[in-house]
Amino acid sequence: MAEITSAAVEEKIKQNEENLVLSVQNLHTSFFTDSGEVRAVNGVSFNLSAGKILGVVGESGSGKSVTAYSIMQILADTGRVVEGKILYKGQNLLDFSKKEMESFRGDKCSIIFQDPMTSLNPVFTVGYQLMEALRLHTSYKSRSAAKERAIELLKMVGVNEPEKRVNQYPFEFSGGMRQRVMIAMALACEPDILIADEPTTALDVTIQAQILELMKDLQKQLGMAIILVTHDLGVIASMCDEIIVMYGGRVCERGTADDIFYNPCHEYTKGLLRSIPNIENMKEKLVPITGTPINLLNMPKGCAFCPRCDNALKICLEEIPPEMQMPDGHYASCWINVMNAAKEEQNGNSAADAAGRN
Repeated sequence: MAEITSAAVEEKIKQNEENLVLSVQNLHTSFFTDSGEVRAVNGVSFNLSAGKILGVVGESGSGKSVTAYSIMQILADTGRVVEGKILYKGQNLLDFSKKEMESFRGDKCSIIFQDPMTSLNPVFTVGYQLMEALRLHTSYKSRSAAKERAIELLKMVGVNEPEKRVNQYPFEFSGGMRQRVMIAMALACEPDILIADEPTTALDVTIQAQILELMKDLQKQLGMAIILVTHDLGVIASMCDEIIVMYGGRVCERGTADDIFYNPCHEYTKGLLRSIPNIENMKEKLVPITGTPINLLNMPKGCAFCPRCDNALKICLEEIPPEMQMPDGHYASCWINVMNAAKEEQNGNSAADAAGRN
């Protein structure tokens, strides 16, 4: 196992930049409230390449959505990116003017919010809202051209009778149909990046599967990159090229779906997997993660997950664990891995010394 220093991580993030559409480097985002500074994101780094799907997983309060909103720069008034870079094709979004960011949103990067029931304006027709996005961000400036394109988009996302539906109001759509409308609106400008923040929230299981399959098909057709934010590991098992697991505003593990599901190396990831029902053994009892989520107003000195970890070490209380490369190539930030690597190295040196003496 090779330890990866923060400098080495940043160097790795910068590699192959010609293939990247987005590079988030050492991102820190805080909310400044009357109670104090809420450090919602603490040093998050990741790459997103063209045509790839990145899954961001973690429970509520882990910093997933704040990371997404930081990229779009749609934080609440009390929120601010205090450190780091967000590079879109080499350009730092944090240096963009208000006008440049308005152009970036929708044109280069779009977002699907997590609640389809409240994301659409109830007093305007679905067609009007789609046309507004088209006329604002694309070359479809005339009302007739924008309406024709809106019908095409509704058809693309599987809305039946789009010519009729374009004149209807959101209350006339089911939850799944509203989410399809939100996807159509996000794709209106054919962005390079699509951020899907809990896109299957409040939808039943069969509709969830349809929405995820739709997103995957559209991603292949349009070649865009997707950031899929969710608390459900099962949702992204078959969709993502890479997964990052977040807790307490930090990335605790990153790798492919196979890495995360078959060889988890962080205690939090293991806890998440234990809480997923096993279809092959439905009698197996689910094991919840003990304790309560971290208080972001009072972050611990060491590992954020330490207070809830059954295998915590003394050093976990005092120091933040470094990110390490596992034998299979993926990365995890856990002191248990560091200690195991040190023991393996010590045993190897002892064996070598013994062999030398003989």
